[in-house]
Amino acid sequence: MLLWDGQSRREVLRWMAAGAGAAMLPGVGRALGAAPAGSSVGTNWAGNVTFSAKEIRRPETVEELQELVRKSGAVRAVGSRHSFSPIADTPGTLVSLEHFKQISVSGDKATVDVGTGVKYSELCPELQRQGLAVENLASLPHVTVVGAISTATHGSGTRNLAGPVTAIEIINGRGERVELTERDEDFNGAVVGLGAVGLATRATLRVLPSFEVRQWVWENMPLAEYAEHFDEIVKAGYSVSGFTTWRDDRVSEIWVKRLASDGDWNPGARWFGATPAPRDRHPIVAMDASACTAQMGVPGPAWERLPHFRPDHPPSSKGKERHSEYLIDRRHAVEAIRALYGVGDQIAKALQISEIRTVRADERWMSTAYQRECACMHFTWTDNDADVVAAIPIVEAALDRFAPRPHWGKMFVRSREKVVGQYPRIRDFRELCTRHDPEGKFRNAFLDRYVFG
Repeated sequence: MLLWDGQSRREVLRWMAAGAGAAMLPGVGRALGAAPAGSSVGTNWAGNVTFSAKEIRRPETVEELQELVRKSGAVRAVGSRHSFSPIADTPGTLVSLEHFKQISVSGDKATVDVGTGVKYSELCPELQRQGLAVENLASLPHVTVVGAISTATHGSGTRNLAGPVTAIEIINGRGERVELTERDEDFNGAVVGLGAVGLATRATLRVLPSFEVRQWVWENMPLAEYAEHFDEIVKAGYSVSGFTTWRDDRVSEIWVKRLASDGDWNPGARWFGATPAPRDRHPIVAMDASACTAQMGVPGPAWERLPHFRPDHPPSSKGKERHSEYLIDRRHAVEAIRALYGVGDQIAKALQISEIRTVRADERWMSTAYQRECACMHFTWTDNDADVVAAIPIVEAALDRFAPRPHWGKMFVRSREKVVGQYPRIRDFRELCTRHDPEGKFRNAFLDRYVFG
């Protein structure tokens, strides 16, 4: 079996044992080389990427950031460090914009300006106090708003997090302050900018009147029922997710998040063969559910129900994990699901849990949902990199005929040609990046391979 650039699994494992895994597989081992001795730059959230930057800087003003960019040869911004690929790394200066904490609601309460350092767990309570909400959230609220937007991070059933953006402010490679709005021709290229167009300092999002959501979990739905009624199931709520290990002809949990204004929901003692969970559940059944958002139909503000995890607890497997995700045309969802069940036993050693979601199409050039309604296959792996390296190409082979788009911030081994071929506007995106960053200050090895190569 061949992996990245034609290397075999045995070769990859040998490289990893020598500490060079990232040279072979994005998001495994050291990212683009080792960090300097004594460096305070650190790692990503899961610890599988050690940043190779020479230093980390924390400017407090836009002017400081502009001066930093002008003087830097290579620079990238880092947010909540929740990416599992080396997309945020740089051999030069890493910039944390944690001091950019602006949250400013417009006078007509139609939009909100959000600074790059703001997390959804900070934005949403403030909006709630003003009677407002965002339309969509990822599975965890611990991530920064602007960082999640730039990689097309998403929840389920709605647009991805870049969808509500109406304007974005960046510092370009010349150190110039640039604002792009929906009226600008390049706007759709800059929103999911992968950090390559410029360092985003602020995004403007459309907001909604606050609303409440109720959440139910159903257990042990037979695969046959899930496959036959997939469209009806994913339309059963505002946001619906299925969790599975791909091994036992069932979907272990279905999380259904419905608008509280839609009233009670009682499909009976069985719903397509599934039974209601008797208490709150974690996506990984054996784990403590105290980290998860309230279930059992208890109403609450949307931002406290749409994510799976609470902001005051470590999410998922507390960082002892790796993530991969692939988005395919939703029309092929059932066929792809069956294909993954066909390889479930082969990836069992590496897998903790998988999530099946849907995302609406958008017009952001580098979005994984660009002009395509999507079904999303997410994999929460263990933190055993050798097992993960062995499992990822098996998944990609099973999904290959469905032209999957891998999530930019997660682990994958797709070839450059297969990744590039999924983005019809990639030449336009390259030109946009070159105009704003003619010296390539924001480029890194990951982007050179998958975007500019």
